[in-house]
Amino acid sequence: MPRRGPRSLLHSESRSADLLDGTLRGDRLSAARLITKIENNEAPLDTLRAIHKHSGRAHVIGITGAPGAGKSTLVDKLADHYRKLGKKVGVVCVDPSSPFTGGAILGDRIRMQTRSTDKDVFVRSMGTRGSLGGLARATNDTVKVLDAMGKDVVIVETVGVGQGEVDIVRTADTIVVVLVPGMGDDVQTIKAGIMEIGDVFCVNKADRDGANRTVMEVTQLLEMVMRPDDAWTPLIVQTIAAEDKGVDELITSVTKHFAHLQSSGELAVRRRKRSEAELLEILKSRLVHYVMSEDKMRGRFDTYVDEIARRERDPHEAAARILDEWR
Repeated sequence: MPRRGPRSLLHSESRSADLLDGTLRGDRLSAARLITKIENNEAPLDTLRAIHKHSGRAHVIGITGAPGAGKSTLVDKLADHYRKLGKKVGVVCVDPSSPFTGGAILGDRIRMQTRSTDKDVFVRSMGTRGSLGGLARATNDTVKVLDAMGKDVVIVETVGVGQGEVDIVRTADTIVVVLVPGMGDDVQTIKAGIMEIGDVFCVNKADRDGANRTVMEVTQLLEMVMRPDDAWTPLIVQTIAAEDKGVDELITSVTKHFAHLQSSGELAVRRRKRSEAELLEILKSRLVHYVMSEDKMRGRFDTYVDEIARRERDPHEAAARILDEWR
């Protein structure tokens, strides 16, 4: 691939500056194009710095839970109810990637196309692109873009892949775990780790048999599990998202949690922990990019892999040597 010349680079930087200005004015097209640059690792560092500086005002809500729990329908109704409250809403839907194109498999996102005419709602689907857990690598920066463009609430819906869903802790202020009566895997998933991170538990499709039993099981598990010492007792809400029932109660619970975070000082604590995790993730990503992109380092990497496979060198020693050379 030919390298871009100085004139091309200047044009690219100017275009990124225009996208940044448009995003900060709330222009949806500019924000969409900027997010695409972020996903493709083409956003200049100056742009990312500016976006970070203008973020931190929105309430970020993570919606997680097993596949089939009705998360997409619930997110759609939440967006509708928040708009009725006069809130500007951003939605990030993290979907499995297409094995052929690497793009998001949109699935239930089709139903949210009705939001396309509302200038105060921005919906973005993202593919995981091979990321482990329930979030795409670019999710944090995308949330910051929606925050910087003036959204009051940013809802992040994850893929729904079980224990990997704990990754949502690195992105959201309030985490809503969505369950469904009659799905035995739900309780097993909770025991696997989600119980510790849920701030609000939503038993969706509550018109099904077993809804009250699910509420009772969640209540019992909450008494057994070791949770963060933040003086917050998770709330349990029943909804029937398809019939738009219980959504107001869910928003009330989420709002109560955010108010608790603000009044207790826990919001600052959580966001600092997220900043630490984000910095570590970026450092790891940059190290891997350096090793795999520099011809000299890539050659050494391949040599180390061969030596490890032949049991001539152990991986810990190889990693230490790579870090020494990186310094």
